[in-house]
Amino acid sequence: MNAERDLAPLAPSVVRALNDKLYEKRKVAALEIEKLVREFVAQNNTSQIKHVILILSQEFALSQHPHSRKGGLIGLAACSIALGKDSGLYLKELIEPVLTCFNDADSRLRYYACEALYNIVKVARGSVLPHFNVLFDGLSKLAADPDPNVKSGSELLDRLLKDIVTESNQFDLVGFIPLLRERIYSNNQYARQFIISWILVLESVPDINLLDYLPEILDGLFQILGDNSKEIRKMCEVALGEFLKEIKKNPSSVKFAEMANILVIHCQAADDLIQLTAMCWMREFIQLAGRVMLPYSSGILTAVLPCLSYDDRKKNIKEVANVCNQSLMKLVIPEDDEMDEAKQSITLSAEPNPEEPITKPEAASSGESLLLFSFLCSSERIQVTLNLDGIVQVLDCHLHDTSIGMMTRIAVLKWLYHLYIKTPRKMFRHTDSLFPILLRTLSDESDEVILKDLEVLAEIASSPAGQTEGYGPSEAAEPRPSQVELHVPIRNSQLSSSGPKGLECSPSTPTMNSYFYKFMINLLRRFSSERKLLETRGAFIIRQLCLLLNAENIFHSMADILLREEDLKFASTMVHTLNTILLTSSELFQLRNQLKDLRTPESRNLFCCLYRSWCHNPVTTVSLCFLTQNYKHAYDLIQKFGDLEVTVDFLTEVDKLVQLIECPIFTYLRLQLLDVKNNPYLIKALYGLLMLLPQSSAFQLLSHRLQCVPNPELMQSADSSRASSSSRRPASSTIDYTELLQHFDKVQSKHLEVRHQRAGRAEQPERRVVL
Repeated sequence: MNAERDLAPLAPSVVRALNDKLYEKRKVAALEIEKLVREFVAQNNTSQIKHVILILSQEFALSQHPHSRKGGLIGLAACSIALGKDSGLYLKELIEPVLTCFNDADSRLRYYACEALYNIVKVARGSVLPHFNVLFDGLSKLAADPDPNVKSGSELLDRLLKDIVTESNQFDLVGFIPLLRERIYSNNQYARQFIISWILVLESVPDINLLDYLPEILDGLFQILGDNSKEIRKMCEVALGEFLKEIKKNPSSVKFAEMANILVIHCQAADDLIQLTAMCWMREFIQLAGRVMLPYSSGILTAVLPCLSYDDRKKNIKEVANVCNQSLMKLVIPEDDEMDEAKQSITLSAEPNPEEPITKPEAASSGESLLLFSFLCSSERIQVTLNLDGIVQVLDCHLHDTSIGMMTRIAVLKWLYHLYIKTPRKMFRHTDSLFPILLRTLSDESDEVILKDLEVLAEIASSPAGQTEGYGPSEAAEPRPSQVELHVPIRNSQLSSSGPKGLECSPSTPTMNSYFYKFMINLLRRFSSERKLLETRGAFIIRQLCLLLNAENIFHSMADILLREEDLKFASTMVHTLNTILLTSSELFQLRNQLKDLRTPESRNLFCCLYRSWCHNPVTTVSLCFLTQNYKHAYDLIQKFGDLEVTVDFLTEVDKLVQLIECPIFTYLRLQLLDVKNNPYLIKALYGLLMLLPQSSAFQLLSHRLQCVPNPELMQSADSSRASSSSRRPASSTIDYTELLQHFDKVQSKHLEVRHQRAGRAEQPERRVVL
């Protein structure tokens, strides 16, 4: 009786029916409750209404007895129906006990709870929106319910709630986002489907601007995109596609910067769909946001660069990544080289940086600084700072990674070249750290990579930004102890007052910067330590450098370095390589013409420099004399060959020289054989070579050539007033040929001594090969 009195105004019969195990009896009791509540509504008796709801909630819906809970749920639904439009005043009391039953262990009870909430929401309509979060939270759990009936019931409720949200303009998006952000990371397939369906609905509502909150859910969306279910992946793809459409329509309101790092992460995903989608987003972000994306360049490059080496299985990703890479590169502008200093001088009001172009003290008074400040504040591109250190670190890391593909390596080198062109001053701060890996890249298996690498090195060697005060060849040539060294001692001439350039180039050629000589030193050091590189790619590398830089500079500096090289065998090999390039490469046509006549002081200076190093290899020295038409000196050299140690390698080189004489390069030399009177030493020199050769095919070739030399008596009709070769080139008399011969003897003596020491024959020299 006490219980019945406490449950008033509910009649005892209603209480008994609500506790009954039969659904029909509970339904009858619900109808009685509906009638009772309608009477209270008509009387405006809110206290009794609240009391009824409280009884149904506490004594029934939250009861320990399952049948009582079922009765409470149907009773609360009946109250809501009775209340009609007034149910909004009691929604908290009506909803909370029903939602508690969503967690019930009994699937039938969860289904009844879903049914009850459907009726409550259907009556309340828009009034439930203030309670949307708790409803959404409960529904997200039911969406993953293992019981199909419960899932089916929750889907009906879900559709109803979506209709209410779609037709309303009072949805609290700000309050909902934290819940969405939390729920979006669910791993349950059905929960994910539920989340995506709601995002699609919210996207379709004109009054709801979900784009503002995209940074908070974008990561979760990409996570869902990798779901095992094709249906969910497709739904997520559609949702992301809709967002991207909105971004393209309203780029000015998009928070690009807040989403940049999210895209960077997912551009590196193992899942192809996630990676492709993220890469497409990145492409649009770079093109739409422009320089806003620059601070994230290092991360973007980390994600994009490896994709450039993908094969055809990932062709789509590769193509989009390539567009991202190209678009990002275009964002770097020359102003980035000055930006940090400009900002610093304005914000700190400090003294101007010595490197700044604006150094006039009157600038401030004239209003120039105010104008500059206005420009910095108004221009978006100036406000964004290029994270050059981060970019260089990423590029350097990729070059060190031996596993990366060829196209990635090429892209890295293109980036470095681009940065040296656009931001040379800042890039030269990193040159010392980049230099070793750029040199190592010359050993790459791909010619394309080597070409790009040479472009970067050439830009470093020739850029005015690389000129450092007082940085001469002696400093640049300082070897690293861990590497094979080219020993280049300091010479007084390098420390003269003529400047830091030293002997790296002759006066007629453009001045290279301080890194040029350092580059030449290290390139030769590379060839010395890696002979295979010299054999397979040496000529290719030097020829390309002659196109990219000044050929005279390269030969002059290399000859100067090799002149003092202590590894004589390497020096001889390197001189032979350089000589072959000089005589045969189309890239060296102009340099050959310059040396051919020795008309200028610069060309004679170059000849003497080359000659001194060419002395490391006797045959190349003769070929240089042939090239420069120093036939008498060539003859004098060949006369000295009788005192040299003639080896098989030596004879092989003579053989190659004979072959060269028959090449188009020496056409002028062969034609000069017609002028017997004025070129006696040319003929003598060629006969000297003939006498050196054993009777081989080269011997026959040269012998036949000399047989074609006309009889001097038959050539009397020729112009007898023609000047001799010496008179044609009077300036060449300024060359001290006697001193050059002495230098040749000295160098060859060193070679002989070293060869004997290497073979352990210092005491008993080997007998010379008798010709």
